[in-house]
Parts: sequence; structure tokens; C-alpha cells
Amino acid sequence: MSRSRTEVGHLFRLLYLALGGLVLVSFLGTVGYDLLTDGRYPLFDSFYMTFVTISTIGFGEIIDMSNNLPARVLTVSVAIFGTGMLSMAFSIVTVIVLESDINGTLKRKRMEKAIKKLRDHYILCGIGRVGRNVAHELIATDRQFVAIDASVQVLDDFREREPGLLYLHGDGSDDDVLRKADLLQAAGLFAVTGDDSMNLMIVITAKQLRPDMRVVARCHEVRNIEKMKKAGADAIVSPDFTGGMRIASAMLRPHVASFMDEMLKTDGNFRIEEALVPEGFNARSLGDLGVRGSGCLPIALRLPGGAWEFNPSHDVIVESGCLLMVMANADGRRALDECLAT
Repeated sequence: MSRSRTEVGHLFRLLYLALGGLVLVSFLGTVGYDLLTDGRYPLFDSFYMTFVTISTIGFGEIIDMSNNLPARVLTVSVAIFGTGMLSMAFSIVTVIVLESDINGTLKRKRMEKAIKKLRDHYILCGIGRVGRNVAHELIATDRQFVAIDASVQVLDDFREREPGLLYLHGDGSDDDVLRKADLLQAAGLFAVTGDDSMNLMIVITAKQLRPDMRVVARCHEVRNIEKMKKAGADAIVSPDFTGGMRIASAMLRPHVASFMDEMLKTDGNFRIEEALVPEGFNARSLGDLGVRGSGCLPIALRLPGGAWEFNPSHDVIVESGCLLMVMANADGRRALDECLAT
């Protein structure tokens, strides 16, 4: 947006130059015709002759130039420079209209239509330092999302790296903005702006509109975590606290930390994913489910009673209410979702 405004400002400067050139040519043509005809014609006729020449209307010569070579040379000069300036002015006006109004409106309309087609997507409120990392993880795991941020510059900077980004410019705590992001069809919402109070308002607004939707919030101050919980956030993450734990792990458990880093930093690598077995699922053994291989490795199963079974065998029964933890890439996760949907 800022780049577009700079370009439009440059176009306005060119427009002023073209209009100034038109005024200058009109003035010189009017004075020139008056001087070259020794004032035999009214001054308005000299101006009219200049206007007809510049506009290429072609009504004919209202000033007799049959034996006046200098006047004809002036007519040619006025035609060349005047029509050039006029064409330049019209072209610049057309570009300004397209860049500042129509083009922007069409982009917004296309963006809103694309967002309305989404289902089970995520809403990312805040595309700053933390939000960008969340966005990269969503992109790496092939999950659709809509970004919301109050800063046009921040959105433009991220859109340059991710041209396909779906985004809305506005306040994530605004009901209308969240509705435009199709909150009612979303799978979850991230409140990860750099302001705890803003994140708190986003959580409250989202939970009022969709009480059943999962909301994950960023909390800078640990003392605000309880407030986030009371507001309805399903999970609260403090980057400072998590960063401290990660630093400790790098010292105490270096290989585990290195393994987790490698898994998260490589876009095409595996992630630890979870899948809740839906209601109505026909109970069957894990082996019959056929999720092993093809980019999906089961590592744990939480039974409906709450007990965990780690490294589950092929014979363990998977039924409604179970939570299956797997190590999978994007293709493996999609294959798992298809298996559980049948």
C-alpha cells in the first residue's frame, strides 16, 4: 500500500507537469497567432484556433493562414506538443483511477470472495514477529488461514514473501472484521499481536461470536495469563516463558532440542499431529486403519477413559473418542483424516 501511494504521488506530479505543459502551449499558441496575424483577429479566435489544433477536432481554420508560412509552422508545433501533452494527461488520469480506486476495490472484492469459500481455516490476528512464525508453520503444514493486522505496511511486507496470502486490514477485536474473516466457518483463531490488552479483547470478541471455537492467545506478561483464561482462551503461550524453557532444554537436553528444531525448521519434514476420532466411527484395530507408512507414524493413543498408550500396537482398538498422536507430514495428515472420516 505504501509503495502504491508513492507511485500514485509520482503520477500526480507527472499529471501536473502535463497540465502545465497544456497551459503553456495554449498560451504560446494564442499569443503566437495574434502576433503572426498582426492582431487582425480577436484574441479569443486565436485561443480557439489553438484549442481546435490541440484537441484535433478539425473544424477548419478560422484564421486565414493561406499565405502565412510562420502561422502554419506554429500550427504544426502546437499540434505536436499540444496533442502529446493532452494524451499524456489522459493516460495519467486513467492510471491514477485504476491504481487508486478500481484496482483496489476489485482486489478487496476478490479477497472477500476467496475468504468466503474457506472452510475449517484459521484466523491469525497479528502478523508481527510471532505471527509470521505462526503463518510459516500453517503454510508449511498446508493449512489455510486469513491474516488480520492493523498495519498496512506489515501486511504488504508479508504479502511480498507470500503472494497468495489472504488477509484483512483492520482490528482483530472488531466484530465486523472477524465476520469478514468467516469466523463462523473457522477451525480456530490465534490472538498473537504484540499487545496483551489487544489479545485479551480479541479473545473476548471471538468467544462471544463463536463460544465453541478454539482460541490460542499470546501473552507477554505472565501475570496476565489468568485474565486470558477467564476471557475464554483455550491455550495461552508466553514467548518469554517458552523461550526460557527452550534455552534450558538446549543445555540439559541438547539432542532432543536439536531433534525438535530440525522437525520444525524443515518445511517438508514431519510434525507431531493429533487427530480426534469422530463420533460414529466404526471401531477397528490400528492395523486395519492403515495409517502406518505413507508419511504417518502413530506414536501414542489416548483412550476414551483418558489413559495413554504409547507406541500402540497393531491390535489396539481405535474407536470414537480416542485421540491419536502421530508423526506425519502434510500428506500423511490428510491420509489420516480420510481414514477417520470413513
